[in-house]
Amino acid sequence: MNQIPITVKGAELLKIELQRLRSVDRPSVIQAIAEARALGDLSENAEYDAAKERQSFIEGRIAEVEAKLSNAMIIDPTTLNAEGRCVFGATVELEDLDSGDVTTYQIVGDDEADIKGGKISIGSPIARALIGKVEGDVAEVMAPGGIRSYEVLGVQYI
Repeated sequence: MNQIPITVKGAELLKIELQRLRSVDRPSVIQAIAEARALGDLSENAEYDAAKERQSFIEGRIAEVEAKLSNAMIIDPTTLNAEGRCVFGATVELEDLDSGDVTTYQIVGDDEADIKGGKISIGSPIARALIGKVEGDVAEVMAPGGIRSYEVLGVQYI
């Protein structure tokens, strides 16, 4: 499996989720299964079926998070020396040349993306158009409504 780029903050969030899954969610579902077993006939026990399904989800998520962490290439944006270029982890201030709106995005890994939180995936069309650009450059992005043009107003590594 290839390495997956992730920011330091994204890796920390995955580690926190993994800890919660192992120390809180897993024990609680084991307890729920034990309680459902105590109710008797397992063949028609909806609580047991629901608890087993939840256990399967938790175990699958634990395996998924462990795999992501083991294949993670953790990148600390504060240590980047990209000479003002848009790169993975960079925070980019953009002006939409059509509307004049100014927005700020951080380019992050797929698992960290949160458009409302100002984080866009490295695989998104806008991030791909921004990679390698410097302050003053214009990036053209193919959007569902047509081509959108954005001017890079600033690039930070925070």
